[in-house]
Amino acid sequence: MSGTTREARGGSAGGAGRTLAFDHGDRRIGIALSDPMGMAARPLMTLTRTTWARDLERIHDLIREHAVRRIVGGMPLDMDGSRGTRARVTEAFIERIKGATRLPVIPWDERLTTVQAEKILISGAVRRARRRQVIDQVAAVIVLQAYLDSQPREEEDPAGGAEER
Repeated sequence: MSGTTREARGGSAGGAGRTLAFDHGDRRIGIALSDPMGMAARPLMTLTRTTWARDLERIHDLIREHAVRRIVGGMPLDMDGSRGTRARVTEAFIERIKGATRLPVIPWDERLTTVQAEKILISGAVRRARRRQVIDQVAAVIVLQAYLDSQPREEEDPAGGAEER
């Protein structure tokens, strides 16, 4: 799902501004946010879906509030990598977000992230009712961290120049 050029990926993870990620669902959108350096993802919120206009208004508020420069959208591919019904719904959502925000929106494979999120929450002894409230956020964190980890990083070398890792 990742692109092969920086433009396709929406720039490098270390660029100015944060990356927002979402785990899109019919009733809720889990949202995660990167740190300004593009190294770590953290849960931000779960947006309970209402109308497109209200959902978009809240997303715009988050983009402005956190100086978001790019968005990563969890893409629910089928286990064989194909795009089923759920992926097509998510693709349409991604296109709407891209058009409405004018930001790069990068689709990212999210297979099994909800299962991973559930395991993480269970291992942390999070009660079932609380798990339902935060599972979409944790899934968005998993998607965002995978994206961030895939991005090249520029580091200072001992001679003082930037060296890409």
